[in-house]
Amino acid sequence: MIANYHTHTFRCGHAVGTDREYVENAIKSGIKILGFSDHAPYTFEDGHISCWRIPKEKEEDYVNSITALKEEYKNDIEIHLGYEMEYYPKEFNDMYNYVKNLKAEYLILGQHNLGETEKEFHPTPMPCDDINKLNKYTELITEAIKTEKFLYVAHPDIFRFTGKKEIFYNALLKIANTAKEYNMPLEINFLGIRDNRHYPSATFFEACRDSGCKVIFGADAHDPKDLVRKEDIEKAEKIVKDYNLNLVETLKI
Repeated sequence: MIANYHTHTFRCGHAVGTDREYVENAIKSGIKILGFSDHAPYTFEDGHISCWRIPKEKEEDYVNSITALKEEYKNDIEIHLGYEMEYYPKEFNDMYNYVKNLKAEYLILGQHNLGETEKEFHPTPMPCDDINKLNKYTELITEAIKTEKFLYVAHPDIFRFTGKKEIFYNALLKIANTAKEYNMPLEINFLGIRDNRHYPSATFFEACRDSGCKVIFGADAHDPKDLVRKEDIEKAEKIVKDYNLNLVETLKI
């Protein structure tokens, strides 16, 4: 694995380890480019506080820490400061400007929730057979891709659709076709592989194959140990080979 752009830190509340440990394990594993992309902080106007984002009081520490490591390890590894962020149409421009002011070099799209705003809560990993909600998820992802503000789409198949496979395939194919049109990779997510989650899924691989869109590996690291797990890479490489997917290893930031 040459590059990993999907790395979290302890500040989001569901990851462990120090920033330095992530860097040193990335170097140990042979990674040449490490992108930190913890969950983007944001102050919602209605007072809503997200339970999975970098809290406001830790956002400056995140920027300072990654910036310092970037300089310290510049001869050993290329480090980038990024964020993982949802696309909420009513809040996107403000959220985007907010993280740009926090020195964001790149964003990855991680759509963990449906809705025009975050407060309209429907977590995408929850089992759901509602076609209207699947269509809403598809709409949000394709709209986000078309903004061209994201480096790639993380876990595009995180929506846990329990209806007919054909319906899910058609939704994922629409996402994959849009990704191809805008030259944006879709992620094969290692967290899903590690935890045997419902994603990444065969239906997703089929859609990527049939569209010819690019795919990229993402460790989705929540522990420094996640960056030295060779078995994750081996499983992902087998998926690429079995489905004849269009893998890209590095991206321009």
